[in-house]
Amino acid sequence: MQTVNLGIVAHVDAGKTSLTERLLHATGVIDRLGSVDAGTTQTDTGEIERRRGITIRSAVTAFGVRDRQVNLLDTPGHSDFVAEVERALGVLDAAILVLSAVEGVQPHSRRIMRILRSLRLPTLIFVNKIDRVGARSDELVADVRRLLTPAVAPLGTVRAPGTPGAAFQLSDPRYDRSGALRLAEVLAEHDDELLAALVDDLPPDPDRIDRALRVQAAAGQVHPLLFGSAMSGAGVPELLDAIAALLPASPPAEPEPRARVFAIERDSAGERVAYLRSYGGRLRARQRVVAYRREPDGRITATRARITRLDVLDAATEHADPTGRNQEPAALTAGYIARVAGLTGVRLGDQVGSSTGLDGRSYFPAPTLEAVVRPRDPARTLALHAALLDIADADPLIRTRVAPDGGTSVLLYGEVQREVLAATLAETYGIEAEFGPGRLLHVERPTGTGAAVEIIGHGFFGTVGFRVEPDSGVVYRLAVGLGALPLSFHKAIEEATRAALDQGCHGWPVTDIRVTLTHSGYWSPITTAGHFRDLAPYVLMQALAEAGTRVFEPCRRFEAEVPADRLGPVTSYLGRLGARVDSTDEIAAGWRIGGVLPARAEPEAQRRLPDLSSGEGLWSSVPGGDRPVSGDPPRRTRADGNPFDRVEYLRFLAQR
Repeated sequence: MQTVNLGIVAHVDAGKTSLTERLLHATGVIDRLGSVDAGTTQTDTGEIERRRGITIRSAVTAFGVRDRQVNLLDTPGHSDFVAEVERALGVLDAAILVLSAVEGVQPHSRRIMRILRSLRLPTLIFVNKIDRVGARSDELVADVRRLLTPAVAPLGTVRAPGTPGAAFQLSDPRYDRSGALRLAEVLAEHDDELLAALVDDLPPDPDRIDRALRVQAAAGQVHPLLFGSAMSGAGVPELLDAIAALLPASPPAEPEPRARVFAIERDSAGERVAYLRSYGGRLRARQRVVAYRREPDGRITATRARITRLDVLDAATEHADPTGRNQEPAALTAGYIARVAGLTGVRLGDQVGSSTGLDGRSYFPAPTLEAVVRPRDPARTLALHAALLDIADADPLIRTRVAPDGGTSVLLYGEVQREVLAATLAETYGIEAEFGPGRLLHVERPTGTGAAVEIIGHGFFGTVGFRVEPDSGVVYRLAVGLGALPLSFHKAIEEATRAALDQGCHGWPVTDIRVTLTHSGYWSPITTAGHFRDLAPYVLMQALAEAGTRVFEPCRRFEAEVPADRLGPVTSYLGRLGARVDSTDEIAAGWRIGGVLPARAEPEAQRRLPDLSSGEGLWSSVPGGDRPVSGDPPRRTRADGNPFDRVEYLRFLAQR
């Protein structure tokens, strides 16, 4: 049987989870439709998800359509949980982008579609809620073409939109000549035969249109658009037909075992379970495997583990067994997904069996909001830190570090994620926690080259020398012989160096740097790996101080749509906030302004835009990189003493 790993993605409240329920019901997987409001859906299984009515973790289920098994991933819609969406994108064969016929194209929809197009991931667009008051059809298609993709191919029309009887009617190119012509014009961008027919003013051949639609949709060159309602079921049969006919199956199996970890959860017994999508080979229970991980600095590391339980997701058993587990021993093969237990230490994004294709590419930027969290009971500080580390296994972008006052700082995307994290700590780990105010995370980059050496016998039982200089990312190199130190000492120096780069001259993480170990030495048998872990940060900061660093602040790339007579006041105000306006394009509703704005100024821009645009302004943004801070750079309190002062640093080490 063919398999298709299909993701449902959308802006929050577009109706993804309700559509998942409807697809499962229409294909016989469930007998009764669940409700997001009532917390009875199949994919929002966590207590927090049920209570809030939002998807937080990517959930996977399966159904059959024609000769295919569709493994369906329901992903979070809230922008605070983009890390979950990112992991899902890495294992998909195709996607459904859900829009609301009422709210239309929303900011997160635009961000996701931009990534889907860059990946050339075959994508169907499903416009949900056509039975809601205020639902739009033709003008929404125009918005999709303008804001999401010009390569949109509507497959039909809506009857009675905005009423309980709203329905979706497929167009038939054999009888709907105007619809066939519009579809041919879209497809002709990648089909010379259709283009020639249009140029010669010949009626497009319906069979040719059908073939071109199938080929281009499967290649991600065109995006078929359907309308419907997850609540009434309108348009769902047509969507299922499109899934079966227009989306590609999983690619042929690779010869060697390779499977990607895209989700991690704990089952009802508290056991850690990983979701794996296979690309080749066979994985079975009780098999010993190697899991590969690409670290943030580009290194690939390996961990050995043993599979204790493996449950392959099977559409044939989903209805009989809600857990989706096969009762007979099964093997995970190409195109399929399994729940796997026993992979101790494995994290999201890791790959089992092979490191091939482990490029470490990130579709969404790392979070830039840092907050300090403390337990209400100080005696639970260590337990809190351990819980956050455990949570970080399921979301690697939540980085943690011990704050100077004993709390733990975490990186977050926004306030909703912070609230969910607090609820998770309380309900899953039994820790009542309090979060401090969020602060934007800056970065430092070296501005020159610096070097420092500490010779053994001057307060440290080891010799370390570093040279630092600008580079791309974080690069660590050796200019000493690998045999000059025991391997454990080399490992201690490198690990301590990478950890120390979390705090540069101004306390911010350092990036785009090359660190070269230029000197090394030890005093046998006194020197230990711990001595090098203490020494390396001190020497590194001396070299970094000589090189100098500059602080960069996070920015947002924005688009603002304003009435024609408000262009001047809006651009003038954005300029005062420090925005760089890159473009002003005339549109039907007035002007679209594009540019880059410091992230710290975006809340103020969003707050003032309605007043400046007579209530008609629209604002959307995506991460926009960073830029140098002008004036005195902000500082971040250090958690490692003061390695720029020898006496203070030695006192810090002695008091730890």
